[in-house]
Amino acid sequence: MSDSKPEQVEPPIALLAELSHRCPLRCGYCSNPLELTRASAELEPDDWCRVMREAGELGVLQVHFSGGEPTVRQDLEQLIAHARQHDLYTNLITSGVLLDAPRIDALYRAGLDHVQLSFQGSEAKAADVIGGYFGGHAKKLEVAKLVRERGIMLTLNAVVHRRNLHQVDALLELALELDAHRIEIASVQYNGWARRNLAALLPTQEQLEDLMKTLDAARVRLLGRLVIDFVPPDYYGLRPKPCMNGWGRQFITINPAGLVLPCHSAETIPGMTFDSVLERPLEDIWYRGEAFSRFRGTGWMQEPCRSCEFREQDFGGCRCQALAVSGDVTATDPVCEFSQDRGKIDALIAAAVAEPDAPYLYRGGS
Repeated sequence: MSDSKPEQVEPPIALLAELSHRCPLRCGYCSNPLELTRASAELEPDDWCRVMREAGELGVLQVHFSGGEPTVRQDLEQLIAHARQHDLYTNLITSGVLLDAPRIDALYRAGLDHVQLSFQGSEAKAADVIGGYFGGHAKKLEVAKLVRERGIMLTLNAVVHRRNLHQVDALLELALELDAHRIEIASVQYNGWARRNLAALLPTQEQLEDLMKTLDAARVRLLGRLVIDFVPPDYYGLRPKPCMNGWGRQFITINPAGLVLPCHSAETIPGMTFDSVLERPLEDIWYRGEAFSRFRGTGWMQEPCRSCEFREQDFGGCRCQALAVSGDVTATDPVCEFSQDRGKIDALIAAAVAEPDAPYLYRGGS
């Protein structure tokens, strides 16, 4: 194997460290794999600490500690401190329900820069039903206050869908009340368990149009007070989003067992070889790993992507979505108006919106 680095491949900007798949919530929109990593198979703290060092040496700027629920790991403070030692900006992506004041103090002392706190809705009853964890919303409000009292930057992460889109205005007001710096209004990504709940979660075209009007008005009204990010639902677009800003271009994910992935859902693609941080240095995996090379750039593309003027803007869209809908991992993202499979997306939309009372299936149950 050559020691040279591929031309035009830059270091990743961010590392998503999935510390654990364990989670007290049972959200029906969860996009984690259907087969979750058991606690016994999770990386040891020394291995994660080595990963933090290797990430810093590779040129990573940010590490996002995620899961599942990352706060189930009692070594989280150690990992945050180690990341800071290697000049990594640290962000904790959490439901917040396992946190209390002493733990937040410990995370702050370890050097935590930012908390991204998930909300399932703007009020307790509906939010707790969506998350399948009663009392969760009240705990999140408490945690947000504790985070801001310590001067830690706060983002509210609101995953939106058919059952809570009507609460977006209230969620924006909640972000202001909690002194958040930013809110991310993120549409469900239909991978993993969320795909089973497509009919229960996919909004209608009318709901989406109302949402866009709400957000456009809010950005004007709240300019300088709150940053509003929006991740639109894939299915209603005519142009695919550039998955991870292009496969193997900017982001790297490590799952709880130590497999290094180009995207959060890449394990759904059969026939892929994913390297482990237990067997190979992170830099070697990034620049020369088979999984990262397979869909990096544009050379792998078939038509119409290969000759499309947008090929270096959307990079063919999402590989997992192409596989799930078209059955071909190399196909044009079926969301694209130029895809021969666009009709399959339209059929999925029609079938979903025709079931306004579709049951909501909790993660791991019904």
